[in-house]
Amino acid sequence: MEMEINLKEVTIAELYDGYEYDELSDILGYGGKLNIRPAFQREFIYKPAQEQEVIRSVMRKFPLNVMYWSDEGDHYELLDGQQRTLSICRYLDRAYSVDGKYFHNQPKDIQQRILNYKLLIYVCNGEPSEKLEWFNIINISGEQLSDQERRNAVFTGPWLSDAKRRFSKLTGKGVLMGANYLNGDPKRQKYLETVIQWAANSDKERFKGSIDEYMGQYHDKPNANDLMLYFQKVINWVEATFPKYDKLMKGLEWGRLYDEYHDLKDWDTDKAQKELERLWMDDDVTHNAGAYEYVLGGDERVLNIRKFSPAMAKAAYTRQHGICPICGKHYELSEMEADHITPWSQNGPTSAENCQMLCRECNRRKGAK
Repeated sequence: MEMEINLKEVTIAELYDGYEYDELSDILGYGGKLNIRPAFQREFIYKPAQEQEVIRSVMRKFPLNVMYWSDEGDHYELLDGQQRTLSICRYLDRAYSVDGKYFHNQPKDIQQRILNYKLLIYVCNGEPSEKLEWFNIINISGEQLSDQERRNAVFTGPWLSDAKRRFSKLTGKGVLMGANYLNGDPKRQKYLETVIQWAANSDKERFKGSIDEYMGQYHDKPNANDLMLYFQKVINWVEATFPKYDKLMKGLEWGRLYDEYHDLKDWDTDKAQKELERLWMDDDVTHNAGAYEYVLGGDERVLNIRKFSPAMAKAAYTRQHGICPICGKHYELSEMEADHITPWSQNGPTSAENCQMLCRECNRRKGAK
């Protein structure tokens, strides 16, 4: 059937009836029949000044923009107008004041003016895909949804609700555990997105490294225990492997590093810490955060070792008369690459004295050893 859109008038008193705000669950209003923050809505409220302007508009009887609800049969879900709705309900719930007055401090006539104010609501009734399309249209001029917020709109269900409680709420266990290691705003679903990506990558045969594939397979499960257990394994391994925390640890691909290196034998935490500190003091290391992966696997590329300057390379080329010291052939400068005579891993500095020019083929063979 074609989507129906009908206009409905709702007073603020009706909107606030049954209002419940719980950090760990949905936010309800309209007698418990309106889900103010369904899965596809971002975790966001207005700044204080914006909230206050909404209430001032109501008290002056200025019109607010039309809001949109989705008719779900036994309840409604808010499609657009979350920030205005929360501003109104939070004011009536004594969460903030306007011009020094909370709602319960206002004169009775002002209280009634607020409660009797009529909001214009467009109620949409149609297929889920039509509602989501309409949601995208009416939000096109606002703050854009993140990729994970869009995924949440598709994979709604008990699994997602539980995953968001753990990884999107500031008091969620996943957020508290991951605060030192994950980048981004959990309310904008960045923690959840990162952890699902780690889990999807950990079993590429099953999930193909795809967040969508992972959520598609789990979305009708009763809880997100599997995701939480995997995340706990990762964080427990990180804290046991590198017990001395440093801010450089925040934002690293710990899921991938756990998958690749959690079975290391005879790991010496003290030795690893000393090596980290040595690398951080080395002027040739330009990516200090890469030291963690280097200590685990020994790949110099993750350190972004400082390169020889063009002047150093040209001086070495002149000194060698354009001859590659490995194959003995002559090359143009553009056909050669600067290389450490004493390898950097053996404390060879990136200096003019330690620079030699190799032909590309010899440099590749040398680097592969």
